Amino acid sequence: MTVLVIYESMYGNTHRIAEAIVRGLTEAGVPAEVRSTAEAQRRPPGAGDVLVVGAPTHGHGLSRENSREQAVRDASRHHLDVDGSAAGPGVREWLAALDAGTGRAAAFDTRVKGPAMLTGRASQKIVRALQEHGYELVAEPESFLVTMGNELVPGEEERALAWGRGLADTL
Repeated sequence: MTVLVIYESMYGNTHRIAEAIVRGLTEAGVPAEVRSTAEAQRRPPGAGDVLVVGAPTHGHGLSRENSREQAVRDASRHHLDVDGSAAGPGVREWLAALDAGTGRAAAFDTRVKGPAMLTGRASQKIVRALQEHGYELVAEPESFLVTMGNELVPGEEERALAWGRGLADTL
């Protein structure tokens, strides 16, 4: 069993959270690797792999092609770096192309700090898609918070590390 932490990231925050989750899993002795959606498209999950899928919250849910394009345009205006994986498919498209499975999975997102009712949670959409594809959830979806300036809230990487360790205990 390998845990594949598959992510979409525009400004690097979701990527950093994915890497912290992998560190937590591997520190707890669970084989894990991080893959962008583009990498996961080239090397799809195998039988027995556990999926942990994460994305930034756009418009209360998963990004769309136009919201990703807008995020890239906004980056230059707000002096933000675009993550190297941003050109790949979004989690929405990756999940739509995912073969049906019977494995285990978990979901996470990054979102602006505030009530989920106001910000939305991409992880809820991820959970629904994973379940529709036949995956069983091993943990409640988790949100990791970013500031209005698109930086991770202090302590969120450490929380992701701990969440990864908790996933390892569950598995």
